[in-house]
Amino acid sequence: MQGFLLSATVYLAAAVISVPVAKRLGLGSVLGYLLAGVLIGPAVLGFVGAEGQDVMHAAEFGVVMMLFVIGLELEPALLWRLRGVLLGLGGSQVVLTALLVMGAGLALGQGWRPSLAIGLILALSSTAIVLQTLQEKGWMKTDAGEKGFAVLLFQDLAVIPILALLPLLAVASPDTALDAAARAGGDTHTTASWIEHLVGWQRALVTLGAVAFLVGVGSTVVPWVFRAIARARLRETFTSAALLFVIGIAVLMQFVGLSPALGTFLGGVVLANSEFRHELESDLEPFKGLLLGLFFIAVGASIDFTLIGARFGAVIGLVAGLVFAKFAVLWLLGRVTRMSTDQHLLFALALAQGGEFAFVLLSFATQNAVLSTAIADLLVAAVALSMALTPLLLLGWERLIAPRAGTRAVSDRAHDTPEEEHGVIIVGFGDFGSSVGRLLNAAGVGTTVLDHDSDRVEVLRRLGLRVYYGDAGREELLRSAGAERARLVILCIGDPEVNLALARRIKHLFPHLEILARASGRLAAYELIELGVQHVYRESLDGAMRLGTDALRLLGRRGHSSWRLAQSFRRRDEANMRRLAGVFRDQQAHLSQARQAIRDLEESLRADHLAGPESDDTAWDAETLRREFGSPPPTA
Repeated sequence: MQGFLLSATVYLAAAVISVPVAKRLGLGSVLGYLLAGVLIGPAVLGFVGAEGQDVMHAAEFGVVMMLFVIGLELEPALLWRLRGVLLGLGGSQVVLTALLVMGAGLALGQGWRPSLAIGLILALSSTAIVLQTLQEKGWMKTDAGEKGFAVLLFQDLAVIPILALLPLLAVASPDTALDAAARAGGDTHTTASWIEHLVGWQRALVTLGAVAFLVGVGSTVVPWVFRAIARARLRETFTSAALLFVIGIAVLMQFVGLSPALGTFLGGVVLANSEFRHELESDLEPFKGLLLGLFFIAVGASIDFTLIGARFGAVIGLVAGLVFAKFAVLWLLGRVTRMSTDQHLLFALALAQGGEFAFVLLSFATQNAVLSTAIADLLVAAVALSMALTPLLLLGWERLIAPRAGTRAVSDRAHDTPEEEHGVIIVGFGDFGSSVGRLLNAAGVGTTVLDHDSDRVEVLRRLGLRVYYGDAGREELLRSAGAERARLVILCIGDPEVNLALARRIKHLFPHLEILARASGRLAAYELIELGVQHVYRESLDGAMRLGTDALRLLGRRGHSSWRLAQSFRRRDEANMRRLAGVFRDQQAHLSQARQAIRDLEESLRADHLAGPESDDTAWDAETLRREFGSPPPTA
């Protein structure tokens, strides 16, 4: 027990000290965790030793949780939209990388079987490091982020057939491989399960049955269970149920020989449209972050610097060859899919490393006599170093490449020192944001506009608009845009989660700023109001009011009367929305009060209409005057 507590103290202290320092230096949390692992590992301070691999295997559950949370953020429709990228881009990356690495292995004198095994193992990238970095930097919604995620998801799928193929590539006979694994005390199959004795079609049937069971239970039984637990109002029980669901999926997937990460991702997608999506995310986030941090520390601690020192040239050559080979394949695929220059580079650099599954597959390949222990140890060191190199590559892209290869914000003056009279910052300059910005500019109000879509920024700058490329979630960018001196910040991003996260960050960093936020719908408006944002604008409301007014006019109502009715509806609906925002997380109370609000709204509007009949409406109405007295319509 004391040993466990001491190890936990060392790991937690390393994270608490190193990660804030790394963030302060702009290196990112992932690199901070990796450096912490190196410091406490056998190579430097020696606080942890042989148990590092065991810790890594336990902490790999953080990757499983991360994919579940990502699944919660992906609706099935979006996943279906990514199917072409998933199969085409992901499949091409795995096949081309495996063939390229296999060719290098043959050129170095290896047989075709071990060369193919090495190619398949090194074709996989690090889901944990790449997705954590993309999420931390706010790049998941970019073109490179979406395509990178699709490739990583395909790689997780590819682990299953690779595990099935590796024993067939054994240099020794199957019996010899089994004996060697038994003598080493190893598991002969990483996903050993009760279906191993089944023939191929029976395995496929059981696998499909497990997936169908997961989808069916996840979409029917699980939401019902969560509702029952939510009514009990016991937060810790809900958290326990969330953990049980994720762990249960992982156990089921291992039981039938599938990847736990893939299963939990599918479970997240099934619940993406449920009312518990945000609650599940918030409950699991601390566990996911803690386990992922532990995993990254374990990777850093497991780097064998003794082996690297003894075989320095070979290890560095393997790392350079691996990164270059994967970068070349990803660069080619980026060109084929016509990605923009900056996104193209981000895509290629982000996935140009080995992955955490390589540790499992290399061990499995050694147990099955596919690879020798000496080669596997070299590859483990090379993969770990390539993973540690990835945050540095992405940092270089962010600091050096993106400002030059992407959008060049060239103007009369440096865009990071806006004029003092620019009291308004607009974040997001799509159709919604550009309409707001052009109105303010026409009224003589200076604005500083930020947008993270480099292609859009380039086009807008060609049109003469002063728009700057950057992620508004970064504190340094907001400060350079004049947030400390500005009066208003207008959030016009279409993604409600990004808008909410930005509003939360801005309220924390710059509490003096008045926030005006776009809301995609009622739920997004509730969350913004709950955060304390007073000025919330539903993008669907104005269009709906205009359409309803025109429909009333076309049905014979006078134009001004229709307009007044719409404005009355708008005022009452806005008041109801703010009142309901206080109870929207309590489903029963929200439904009850919403029903009453709908009845009250309809009755009050009907009473207003009866109190002022159409015949008594003498208000000025330009459209009706033109129609009744034949005035010509105004010229454009």
